[in-house]
Parts: sequence; structure tokens; C-alpha cells
Amino acid sequence: MLSRTPWKQAVRALSVLLLTAAATLAPTAAASAQSTAVTTTRGWNDFSCKPSAAHPRPVVLVHGTFGNSVDNWLGLAPYLVDRGYCVFSLDYGQLPGVPLFNGLGPLSASAGQLKTYVDRVLAATGAPEADLVGHSQGGMMPRWYLKFLGGAEKVNALVGIAPDNHGTTLLGLTGLLPYFPGAKDLISSATPGLADQIAGSPFLTRLNEGGDTVPGVRYHVIATRYDEVVTPYRSQFLTGPNVTNVLIQDKCALDLSEHVAIGTVDRVAFHEVANALDPARATPTTCLSVVG
Repeated sequence: MLSRTPWKQAVRALSVLLLTAAATLAPTAAASAQSTAVTTTRGWNDFSCKPSAAHPRPVVLVHGTFGNSVDNWLGLAPYLVDRGYCVFSLDYGQLPGVPLFNGLGPLSASAGQLKTYVDRVLAATGAPEADLVGHSQGGMMPRWYLKFLGGAEKVNALVGIAPDNHGTTLLGLTGLLPYFPGAKDLISSATPGLADQIAGSPFLTRLNEGGDTVPGVRYHVIATRYDEVVTPYRSQFLTGPNVTNVLIQDKCALDLSEHVAIGTVDRVAFHEVANALDPARATPTTCLSVVG
């Protein structure tokens, strides 16, 4: 019988590799420092911002796994601010001793952090409701807030960019966990936020029991066929009333964005987000949206 120790070492090594990969995808510290100026001078996370008649609801941006309130939104936040929105973003799912890389804690606890933050935004802006825009985990986790924590009364719309609404198989890799004794338990204890996102997890089972949606909230999902993280990509789509599912390649066949790019730099996707936030003023999303 093989010892479990080598497998534990292998899983720890995998965690290090994941963190390293995330570090290479995240902007540098200099870019993060620069973003502080962006948020100050362009109204992002400005708690004195008051929503306009044209855009009466504040927008709360919810980052993905390994993301944070700044790096995930260096593209989309200014894009929305330029269009007259009051824009806010939060950090959630922090683990002790792990700076910058968030979204790793238990998702039910993260949903509680989102609830507290939305309450703060609504109190500051005076708006009765907010719109939520989330990338990856950030497009799925808010559904727990909507379903179990009273969020449906305070949220008009949830826009998910590459959300793992029904979990992920990571191209089938999660199916190998039973063959590595102790691996799943180690992931669950070290990074519960990752374990919660595995297809079939107890968190996702409860989240999706009784239907994907709750009454009174509009849902808009934006996916890419080239997603290599949330697989299969169609598992991102929701079923239920007030749901719009969009494959970005149906809007622009030339769009090659994968999981990270669609939420951080893809202006075609950004245009679709703007349409979801303001459907009454929506304009067609096309490849030309990159210059819009």
C-alpha cells in the first residue's frame, strides 16, 4: 500500500503551482499601486458617489478565485465609471497569511462578506438595490447570498462572467481526486474555496437544489467556448426565468478570450456587461465593440 505522504506533498506542490500561475497572471505591484490613483481620480470605490437617474443602481464587482478587489477590475471598473456608474469592489475569501490572493475561504462565509459589503454600498449611495457583476467564482458565489442571505431583496441583477455555476471538472482533472488518497481532504482543509467549486460539491449541490434562480433577480451569464478553467463551458449557463445566457463567440466569432481574459481585458465582453446592466439602452454587441 502506498503511503499518503507523497500524495500530500504532491497536492501541496500543486497548490504552490496554482498560486504561482495566479501570480504570473496578476498585475505587478506597481500596477496595483497605480490602480489606487485610478480609483481615486475616476470614482471607483468612491463612497461619496451618488447614482444618477440614468444609472440608478450602484454596481458591485465581485472578483474571482485568486483575485482581489483591484487587480481583477483594472479593465472593467474604469470602463463602467466612464459610462456614468457608481462602481464598487470588495475583497472576500481571504486566508490567514495569504496576501493579495483571495477567494480561497469557504464560499458560504464569502457570501456573508458580500452581504455586509452590499449593505455598506446601499447605505452610502442611498440606492434601494444594487447590481452585481462577478468573474468566475464571483459570478457564482453571489447566488448563495441571493438565495439564503436575503440578497434577492437588495439586488436587481447578477451578471456572471465565466461563472462556475455548476462547478468545474478542470478538464476532467477533478475526476482523478479519488485515485489520490487524502488529496480531496487536503484541498478541503487548506483551500475550502477551491473544494466548494468542484462539480458535485456539497456547497454546489445545496446551491442548485430547487432551481438555479430566485424570483425578482435578473441573471445574465457571459461565457467563452475557450474557457479552460470552468469546464465544460456550458455548465456556466443557468436555467430559469429572467435568465439570459450568452456565448461571447456568438457575438464576435473572432473573440479568442479564455477564462481570465474574458473578465479582465475583453472589451467585447465589457460591452455585453453594459448591456446587461442597462437593457433598455442596449446596443448590439459585435467585434466592433472593442472600440466602443
